[in-house]
Amino acid sequence: GELIYRELDYVAEAANAQRFSELYANQVKDVFVPKVYSELTTSKVLTMEWVEGFRLTDNESLEKYGLDRKKLVDTLVQCSLRQILGNGFFHADPHAGNLLVVPDGRLCYLDFGMMSYAGASQRNGFILAVVHIVNRDWDELVSMYQRLGFIPEGTNLKPIAIALEKSLPDALNSDISELNFKNVVGKLGDIMYTYPFSLPPFYISIIRCLGVLEGLAIQVDPQARIISEAYPYVASRVLTDTQGELQEALRRLALTSDGKVRWNRLERLLSEARESQGYDVSVAVSSLTDYLISDDGEQLLNDFADQIVEGVDNLSTETISYIVEAVRALAIKDEVAAVKAFRTLETILQAGEGNNQEILREHLSNVLPDPTPSMRQFGRITTLLGARGSRSDPSKLIPIVRRLSQEPKIQRVASEILARLGELMLSRSLRTVFGLPPKERKNST
Repeated sequence: GELIYRELDYVAEAANAQRFSELYANQVKDVFVPKVYSELTTSKVLTMEWVEGFRLTDNESLEKYGLDRKKLVDTLVQCSLRQILGNGFFHADPHAGNLLVVPDGRLCYLDFGMMSYAGASQRNGFILAVVHIVNRDWDELVSMYQRLGFIPEGTNLKPIAIALEKSLPDALNSDISELNFKNVVGKLGDIMYTYPFSLPPFYISIIRCLGVLEGLAIQVDPQARIISEAYPYVASRVLTDTQGELQEALRRLALTSDGKVRWNRLERLLSEARESQGYDVSVAVSSLTDYLISDDGEQLLNDFADQIVEGVDNLSTETISYIVEAVRALAIKDEVAAVKAFRTLETILQAGEGNNQEILREHLSNVLPDPTPSMRQFGRITTLLGARGSRSDPSKLIPIVRRLSQEPKIQRVASEILARLGELMLSRSLRTVFGLPPKERKNST
């Protein structure tokens, strides 16, 4: 009743429209909110800018103006994710009648009478739920539901975790049809009716909003799926957000329980995040650096050093020299030289992919052997972290490398790597001098 009453108060709706515009019209590309004329608005009359447009489902007009359906759906989804998971102030009724497409391709939101709000813990809970589903960590998912108040204290959680595992599709490997939001909610609904779940109003409001949103998106683009399209935004948040809960989510996604790096998962995470509007890779690198030099990152740092040396053992002497150059520069606090060396190394690691052989010849006069799959993956991750690429800014790496070079832990590990690589190069040189066959290379996994 209160919601309906507020929807009929046009002064409140005008305030909602203005707040929505401030939060999202400038944050999400191509989102538009009509101007409110406050001096002509009362509790019974709302006066807004007139907008010429048409519905998202108006195929004839979309064709007439040559508009890209996928782009429009992406704008809708990106804006909705920032509402529900970002600021928490969201349009609770995003059906076709409340959205217009302007002929220039912008998406116009209308009718701000039915708005809702999700608090920070609730928003983070949704992000963590996606992380737990991706990891197929059902025990943690159920525990999080209990912390959010969905499940009473004292409930036996194990049967619920087993039911979720049997019902929910693999978010990383399932066919896109299985990731239909309606199907997933239907499966969750069966479990929630079977076990003692109690859903708060905000959760029901979000489920309804996402259900309406996906229904509309599918009308515009039949291949649209909210869950799969939400993952780039979730990836960007866990990579860049400094909140403790989301940092924990990053650790769960990128590391095993014993602190080992899940390189495939980290690469996917970085690749997905790149597709999210507003993602800043330098913030992600800074966040990863914070963890690396923390007490919790000690195991990761040592593991990383071992993997560098093991991976280098499979490379040529020329490539090793670039790694030594980079590590030596880091050890003696020459961050500019370190960045240059790592950039050259990244070029080497990308050799053999596309036109990179031609780029490689500009750096080296002789032909290097193909890098191993693990080193190519390292090269791809380096690229995703901004070392190369048309959108990267190398200057952003300098402050981060400076931080690393001034950290005693990093200096110690860099010196250890340098010594081990020196032994490796000496061993190879002696084998060459005495005509001994090269050491058998390890298989990369």
